[in-house]
Amino acid sequence: MTTIETSSALDLLEDRELLRELAFVNGEWVGADDGGTFEVRDPASGRVLAEVPVFGATETTRALDAAGAAFETWGTTLAKERAAILRRWADLMRDNSEDLSLILTAEQGKPLSESRGEVEYAASFLEWFGEEAKRVYGDVIPTPMEGRRIVVFKEPLGVTGGITPWNFPSAMVTRKCAPAVAAGNTMVLKPAEQTPLSALAVCVLAERAGLPPGVLNVVTTPAEKAQEVGETMTSDPRLRMLGFTGSTEVGKLLMKQCADTVTKVSLELGGNAPFIVFEDADLELALGAMQSCKYRNSGQTCISANRILVQESVHDEFVAMLTDYAAGLVVGSGTEEGSQIGPLIDQQGLDKVERHIANALESGAEIVVGGSPHDRGGLFFQPTVLTGVSPEMDMSCEETFGPVAGIIPFRTEEEAIAIANDTPYGLCAYFFTKDLARAWRVGEALEAGIVGLNTGFVSTEVAPFGGVKQSGIGREGSKYGIEEWVDTKYFTFAGL
Repeated sequence: MTTIETSSALDLLEDRELLRELAFVNGEWVGADDGGTFEVRDPASGRVLAEVPVFGATETTRALDAAGAAFETWGTTLAKERAAILRRWADLMRDNSEDLSLILTAEQGKPLSESRGEVEYAASFLEWFGEEAKRVYGDVIPTPMEGRRIVVFKEPLGVTGGITPWNFPSAMVTRKCAPAVAAGNTMVLKPAEQTPLSALAVCVLAERAGLPPGVLNVVTTPAEKAQEVGETMTSDPRLRMLGFTGSTEVGKLLMKQCADTVTKVSLELGGNAPFIVFEDADLELALGAMQSCKYRNSGQTCISANRILVQESVHDEFVAMLTDYAAGLVVGSGTEEGSQIGPLIDQQGLDKVERHIANALESGAEIVVGGSPHDRGGLFFQPTVLTGVSPEMDMSCEETFGPVAGIIPFRTEEEAIAIANDTPYGLCAYFFTKDLARAWRVGEALEAGIVGLNTGFVSTEVAPFGGVKQSGIGREGSKYGIEEWVDTKYFTFAGL
């Protein structure tokens, strides 16, 4: 990758103790046994930001050992005490929000304003699940037999694992570890190789908040060793739960690996979100939603609007509005004033965007604005709008993960629903209408775990996040999220 001259967000850090180049195991900052490291690069400039350890099976097993030992005491720690630590942890994230945001922007590339929002979102999971730790309620069931009582209560699972993606490197870490730790489990977490620095910074603050050694362990490794680390985690009989966010392909592989030990899984996988604009929609409202669910994070989100379906009677008007909006978006590095579109994460991501556009053009689509790499070079890509897109094109069947909006025209409500549901994925769906009857019909008909009506902003710690079909299993966030991380025990008392 060509290096572009630009200042690094890390140059602005106030607390440089948050920037770590070692893994975190059993409360200690450690390197790989052989001293091996790999580079973490700034996608905006190509500069090397840090070098972190290359962990393999031996080091990962050691992290599992630490988590197993820590569970002996953490699993019986009072929920109130666990909650207090998570609350301090959340407060520390907010107190250090600017530095955490700078680290996030440096390694992931998103605009600093978006990073600040993500850090707050990450802290919210620590706060929420700290509170939920005290509300993992059981039950008393009326007995069908004389002299008996039936009691149901919840217990922590034990040692758990987390594997997180690069697109939200702070929020996905806490969305995994907060419910696990709050419920009394311990965790070994592997962050994405592109963005380990945010996860390590979260560990610094966990340590400061008083989280005991071994409760949270972070192992780092590059792509070529990721499978080895994953297999080490999933094959260990002590691992009782694995939470993963990433591609459906990798999720299926991990699910197969977990089958041998019957390890519980929570999988938040790929999406192919439809964004339906009906003729009676508020077009200004729909346009505003495109910012949050299409161009945010340069389109690199699992709930990004991937198929933009617009009813024929308002198609031209909406395309004109969207074209003006996209043309005005400011492309730049995350720390540049007014930047709205940062770089793509790596060359592979850029290649995929170009492939999708080329396939669409070959199949009859037309570029209205953008359509090629940005003049800045590197991994920057122009905000793009295409018309004449069909459901059969690559960009309609795969996540583009770029700042590209492909518009698919439709005639009837039934046609829109059919196109929206014609995918193996079902994570999120959006639609826009003023008709209350249509709102209920379409909302119930869409095959998705998350549905947004007249909004493109659906992520919050208080609501269950997850998909149906091949978009995953389980839910994260909300009161339902902590249920994934506990066992239900039925206890019968006889002889009374």
